[in-house]
Amino acid sequence: MNPKPTRRDALDNRERILTVAREAIAVSSGASLTAIARQAGVGIGTLYRHFPTREALILELYRHDIQHLIDRAPVLLGEHPPLVALRRWFDEVAHYGRLKYGVAEVIHAATDGGTDDEYFAPFVAAIDVLLRAGGADGSLKSGIDPEDVLLQLSVLWRIDPARGGEARAGRILDLIVDGLRATP
Repeated sequence: MNPKPTRRDALDNRERILTVAREAIAVSSGASLTAIARQAGVGIGTLYRHFPTREALILELYRHDIQHLIDRAPVLLGEHPPLVALRRWFDEVAHYGRLKYGVAEVIHAATDGGTDDEYFAPFVAAIDVLLRAGGADGSLKSGIDPEDVLLQLSVLWRIDPARGGEARAGRILDLIVDGLRATP
């Protein structure tokens, strides 16, 4: 008879599943749930208890990763001048975009294209915090609409990481940052 897993065991299983899924989906958006469960060291039933559908797993990864990006903006500002903090944050957003290439349509559909996304306003606010800090120290233009910047960043989700994606994302981010600078 198998004892019911303790709360800690269940949380550990969930975290292992998410960690393995994040890496597997970064390699292939079609990663098998069975392979993810196997790599996480859990049975497929355990995976399905935590994430009843593939979409549920993808959306949980999205929620976790977006919240991490939102939380990183003030941390980076505390560690770096605003322009450097903005660029480092953009780099993290680009990394996230590479990881989510191929599953963006699932996220887009589940969040009604962003209009129903509970993370939309906090993500825009994170951009705004970075832009305001750069405007205040004179490194960035003042009065930039953070939603405009988000629209620019949205191209990152469309860059195929297998076709020079990291280099292309870097070039695009350079263009975005150059356009935001107070003095080019």
